[in-house]
Amino acid sequence: MKFFKYLLVSSVFVFSVISCKKTRENQWKVEITNPAQKVEAVDISKEFYSANVHLEDFKKKYPWFQGTVTDEDFAGRRADPEEAKIYKEAISKIDIAKLNTELTDLFSHVKYYFPQFKDPKVFLYSSALQGVMEPVFYQTKENMVFIDVTGFMGENNPNYKGLEQYFQTSMNPQNIVPKVSEILAENFVAPNTDHQKFIDELIYNGKIMTLQDAFLPSFPDYLKMDYTQKQYEWSKENEVNIWNFFVENNLVFSDDIRLNDRFIKPGPFSKFYTEIDNESSPQVGIYIGWQICKKFFKEKPEAKLTDFLKLSAQEIFNQSHYKPKN
Repeated sequence: MKFFKYLLVSSVFVFSVISCKKTRENQWKVEITNPAQKVEAVDISKEFYSANVHLEDFKKKYPWFQGTVTDEDFAGRRADPEEAKIYKEAISKIDIAKLNTELTDLFSHVKYYFPQFKDPKVFLYSSALQGVMEPVFYQTKENMVFIDVTGFMGENNPNYKGLEQYFQTSMNPQNIVPKVSEILAENFVAPNTDHQKFIDELIYNGKIMTLQDAFLPSFPDYLKMDYTQKQYEWSKENEVNIWNFFVENNLVFSDDIRLNDRFIKPGPFSKFYTEIDNESSPQVGIYIGWQICKKFFKEKPEAKLTDFLKLSAQEIFNQSHYKPKN
């Protein structure tokens, strides 16, 4: 079944992508009257690997950082030249002033839609490559965001040797803010707790992506998807074909949990079980859920974001009248 389109970049196509993108961005560009406090990310590892900072002083300043590691092991890690080398390379890749500005803008947009949101404290640290699979985490109770700088050293970095290429796609400094945005967005979307149909998974992820549109109105769409530009263009070019595949194979309202592995979870590509698989973009289910939610707001531009999040997948799908056309 060779109905998917190979990526053909033309001036007409590129123009249409830019035009459509501009229209979508305008929907979420708002005037921020109550901005977040200026973010000043704290680089914990700068002090951790500094010989001028005594261990006891460090532990008093960051009592939660050591965890269950013994003092002996903790001191050993601080003195490890290889760990320090990795940290220095990782932190050199990041423009911290730019990151602070972008995170401030992100938090300001979150506060615009969710006034109860409190600006979190941001910490940079090095896991010495141990935490690169989940380089951003948000401790809601303490209201702290942690960013592992070794998770953003750039794809094909020699330190990532042996790591699957598809993971490395989003391991660039430009991916930091979208990943923080995604982590925050997940806290505003009620998870699917019961056994769900595929449409529920599509819309759940579509809600998270819609929040990223609202939180990051000026960021490129492909970064929000952890895509390359080429992967994003493939999904956009094949949106109609992907949706037709879902419909024709009765997948939209299926309760087959294996569909998550095929179309939602990270991977090198999506699994249509056709000859086009290796050419496809991964996680196309998230992309389609996102487009359904975008269509909902085109149909109901007056809808409030908070009300939208309360709607069921079926309600959003029905009211979106989603049926992509070539």
